[in-house]
Amino acid sequence: MSKTTIIQLTDSQNKFRKRFLNPFLFRLHALFHVPAGFIAGMKLIELSPDHAVSTIPFKWLNINPFKSTYFAVQSMAAELSTAALAMLAIEGKDPSIALIIINTEAEFPKKATDRIKFTCEDGPAFFEAVERCISTDEPTTVKAKTIGRMPDGTIVSTFHFTWSFKQRKN
Repeated sequence: MSKTTIIQLTDSQNKFRKRFLNPFLFRLHALFHVPAGFIAGMKLIELSPDHAVSTIPFKWLNINPFKSTYFAVQSMAAELSTAALAMLAIEGKDPSIALIIINTEAEFPKKATDRIKFTCEDGPAFFEAVERCISTDEPTTVKAKTIGRMPDGTIVSTFHFTWSFKQRKN
């Protein structure tokens, strides 16, 4: 899919998107499936077929001894911005698709001393990989990039997560 391709979501994908963007339902999901993310206060604030945006607050619980946001806390929120796109792409697919992260890379050019927003704009790559996985019955991968910025626009971290998609066998 090229960047000009418009991705139409199925009813199942639209329902998933609305559930994940509902603050109460997302917090409930985080509480039961990602309790560390719940405690840290990570949130998903945007989700479309093109991109996703997650945030993590700068608060006492999330900081390291150097008075910046701990890298593991940043990693959780960064992963969420890519995971939401991966999960949206596989939602309601038949056959069912399994996904898992197989590699992570990160850079931290500046100290994170404020709320961070992570933006991933690789949505089309996820949808393309899922369709390729279904049509070829072969595992596929996506290397997604997400950039963490503080409110003033300063880039504090860049993550690359490599996601693997594989058809489940019944």
